Amino acid sequence: MIKLTRTKMILILSAVIWLETLMVYYVDFKLGIEGPLQGIISIFNPVGFILLILSFANFFVRKKSFVISLMVLFTLETILLVANVIYYREFSDFISINTMLSAQKFNRAMGKSIVTLISPHDVIYLLNLILVIGLPFFAKNGLLSIPIRVVNKVALSCFSAFLVVLNLAVSEMNRPQLLGRTFDQTYIVKYLGLNFYMAYNAANKVNEDTEKNKVTTVDIDSPLQETAKVYVQPNKKYYGIARKKNVIVIHLESFQQFLINMKVNDQEVTPFLNSLYSDKNTVSFSNFFHEVGQGKTSDAETMLESGLFGLPTGSFFNKLGPTNTFQSAPAILSQKEGHESAVFHGNVGSFYSRNKIYKNMGYNYFFDQGYFEQNENSNVGFGLKDKLMFKESVKYLEKLQQPFYVKYITLTNHYPFDLPDEDNDGFVKPETQDNVINNYFLTAHYLDASLREFFTYLKESGLYDRSVIVLYGDHYGISDDRNKTLAPLLDKNPDEWNEFDDIQLQRVPFMIHMKGISGQVDNEYGGEIDVLPTILHLLGVNTKDYIQLGTDLLSKHHDSNVIFRNNGLVNKKYTVIKKSKDLYNIYDNENGQLLDIDSNSKLYKKITKKYDQERHLLDISDTVNQKNLLRFYTPVGFKPVDPANYDYENEEVQLNKTNSDLGNSSTSLYSQNNNKSTVSMYATDAIEDGN
Repeated sequence: MIKLTRTKMILILSAVIWLETLMVYYVDFKLGIEGPLQGIISIFNPVGFILLILSFANFFVRKKSFVISLMVLFTLETILLVANVIYYREFSDFISINTMLSAQKFNRAMGKSIVTLISPHDVIYLLNLILVIGLPFFAKNGLLSIPIRVVNKVALSCFSAFLVVLNLAVSEMNRPQLLGRTFDQTYIVKYLGLNFYMAYNAANKVNEDTEKNKVTTVDIDSPLQETAKVYVQPNKKYYGIARKKNVIVIHLESFQQFLINMKVNDQEVTPFLNSLYSDKNTVSFSNFFHEVGQGKTSDAETMLESGLFGLPTGSFFNKLGPTNTFQSAPAILSQKEGHESAVFHGNVGSFYSRNKIYKNMGYNYFFDQGYFEQNENSNVGFGLKDKLMFKESVKYLEKLQQPFYVKYITLTNHYPFDLPDEDNDGFVKPETQDNVINNYFLTAHYLDASLREFFTYLKESGLYDRSVIVLYGDHYGISDDRNKTLAPLLDKNPDEWNEFDDIQLQRVPFMIHMKGISGQVDNEYGGEIDVLPTILHLLGVNTKDYIQLGTDLLSKHHDSNVIFRNNGLVNKKYTVIKKSKDLYNIYDNENGQLLDIDSNSKLYKKITKKYDQERHLLDISDTVNQKNLLRFYTPVGFKPVDPANYDYENEEVQLNKTNSDLGNSSTSLYSQNNNKSTVSMYATDAIEDGN
């Protein structure tokens, strides 16, 4: 029998787990590995952590203790791997510490489906059990009884840790702020490995619990007092005019305000949105700003749904959202006005942890990429092309009970704004030296055409007359470092471009479209934090009892100060940028000039005082979110959301069952159309459609 040292045995078992992990990466997980560098990183990222874990067995001096500890560690690694494989097949996500600690909920979520999720090739993963069973026998006869020096034990562990750190460094070079701006747990596994993900998830869990355990019910008192000061009375002219209407929120990915009514090469970039912007049935806002931080799209959703800001760093959705308490639009509208709710999105459900967050928010349905038909040409960038997503959605939309509250998250107009030539309808994009900018106009034009097709369907099907449609841009598409290249297209001199101009480009569209609303282009200043109270008041839901930090844009008492995460504030008169502790740059909005004001003057003190007062709202939001304070406060008439009540599997079956069970009481479009589908009413020129 071959004799092995302890180190060699650890290396052999590490190699076994490593090879099986690679099989899982490429056979069972969909990590979206792109390019040779990501491929190399994914191949080597499991090595360091696996070796580090198994090397702990070295610190048991006695031979028997070493073998037992090695068996336990090897078995745990195998169980972790197999459990994640099975869990991923059901949820397209990885097991979190919260899931492991909530065994009852985990069992309820998986249930009898575990057996159906097992594949024949899983036998390969379970071969490790044979190794474990045979390890004591082999160790008894084949393991050399040579004592290992402490320095060698430490050296192996240090080398393993070095591999982990090296992998982290290389990954950070390829994906900057990988951990700080985690969009999707898949990115952590792709770059850093499954073990790193589990350790990172556990560390976050400990940190969150530590912060949350420090607080008590009295900590909610201050935010309640502050939000009571923020609240403003709704405008009687608009309050409740959309009651019992369907709500269709369309999230315009990376869409900036300057695109509206803009022409490139004598062509309107967004002809349909231009017509909608000035329509007699649209209230449009010309001075509406995005207020996102590093969480970008997820920050916009956080503000839209909950009336609270995103976090100072990273994404609230990923960092805290899966475990936090929400009092969000879908739950409020369901309980107050009877709205059924759904989200349509052409990306995977795990991105930004949406498949968890939406349950906490009370969304009845979440139709992600897996619910749409796809082929080799249907996806671009981050997911399904918008024309296909909108058309594919109507087979689910028509079966929702009315009134409904739905959100569409578009994708095609997402960085790097790639769109195949065959999807271009003849639009001639600009020719700057930056192709990202050039393509941005093309994908925005494509998004516009998608919306035109969707609105045509809404009118054909009859949903248009029963709905209020809200459209908003989530954040910038062109980043600040490209603004000088963009400047000539905006009739600006790039040599004179400054931070004031950067702030002005944070404008994004916000439109409320509803038949009979008395449309206008409103010049009121506002931001994304103001969307939720505006929508709820239109629907006749008073927001006074909710912790929301925005104010109704249509109210005569609306607060027109808009605050940004990047140390900025803008209102009707001034744009203020904080440069340091006591230094503020103040610009006159009328001419864009930097004001030469003495820091001791009354005007300077008045403006900077208002700046600090408004930014205090960010502190309130961070306190509520980071300490999960909403668990200590429930508004009168509101019932806390139980995420266990929502299941995003087999949702088409759920829809059909609801329509069937309700029978003549069903209010869905499908039922009202005598159980005949309206899908054929949808016309698209998407080349992939084939109709």
